[in-house]
Amino acid sequence: MCLVSSAGVAAFFCLTFGCANAQAPFYQGKTITIIQGTSPGGSSDMLTRSMIPFLQKHIPGNPTIVSEYMPGGGGTKAANHIFKNSKPDGLTIGRIGGALVANAVLGEKGVLYELDKFIYLGSPHSTYHWAFLTRGEAGIKTIGDLRSASGMRIGAQAVGHSIYFVGRMFAFLLSIKDPNFVVGYSGTELDAALARGEIDARINNADTVLTRNGELLKRGAIVPHIIMEVPKGLKHHHFSNLPEIEGFAKTDRERKLLHMVRVFRQFGTPSILPPGTPRDQVEILKAAMVKTFTDPEFPAEYKKFTGDEATPLMPEEMEKALKELPRDPETVALFKKLNVAGPLPAR
Repeated sequence: MCLVSSAGVAAFFCLTFGCANAQAPFYQGKTITIIQGTSPGGSSDMLTRSMIPFLQKHIPGNPTIVSEYMPGGGGTKAANHIFKNSKPDGLTIGRIGGALVANAVLGEKGVLYELDKFIYLGSPHSTYHWAFLTRGEAGIKTIGDLRSASGMRIGAQAVGHSIYFVGRMFAFLLSIKDPNFVVGYSGTELDAALARGEIDARINNADTVLTRNGELLKRGAIVPHIIMEVPKGLKHHHFSNLPEIEGFAKTDRERKLLHMVRVFRQFGTPSILPPGTPRDQVEILKAAMVKTFTDPEFPAEYKKFTGDEATPLMPEEMEKALKELPRDPETVALFKKLNVAGPLPAR
């Protein structure tokens, strides 16, 4: 009579039928915490909420996913925490604003993380179009008119705001004479100031122009002149006839600046993992993020929460963009000169 030990029987059944414990997905019964670099209820939080059900669906084991909020320093506080304090066990995901990249490259105060050591999972939005607009009554109809106008009043929210920076960058690359940058407005107040003649020009998102100022555009009360495509080569469906700002760059330094700005914007609101996260968990989460972005139901859910179209940047594309990002001191210095008050730098 042949006797088989209980251990042998267990091994036989595992090999023949599979063991539940061996096959249980890593994330089954676990909780993933998403650390957001913003306060609850804002646009970034709405974006994250649109993603959570799809991540739960596409991560094997369907873990619980919760949010933790850590605002401060434009996302720097949360990024520092993820880099220095979060356990790299695949159970913590960071959701940081686009300033994650800009703050590190520009050497902003308080940055304690190393950009290239994070693990990138992608972003649900990556495209953008900045349009340079003037008021119709200013009589500026051509690029030549822009360049010959002197003392043009260009409105923005505040020194250092993205609209302020892009307005100065356009004025710099177009060689506008002695522009005057007027700050202190909200986005909608800039529209009203342009209509009243308090300012002569402003930068705005091309989609916002169509949805908020479509009637003014139709009757020529505002005139679009130039556009910046993010990524380069992505034409806007309505403003495809406008010249792209890179056509006015004269030097490699200026072209590198534009490349830098495009990457800053293209990163959207990236999801990141702490350095040292095990490869198996990294691959599971990357695959789940790609499946989220390509899920046929995701675009509608994203738009319901954010009001915008989803334009995902996949993990591999994000890593490639980061590798190709200009970071040389000369380009950084030009960015900083354009992002402060005072005269434009010489070309």
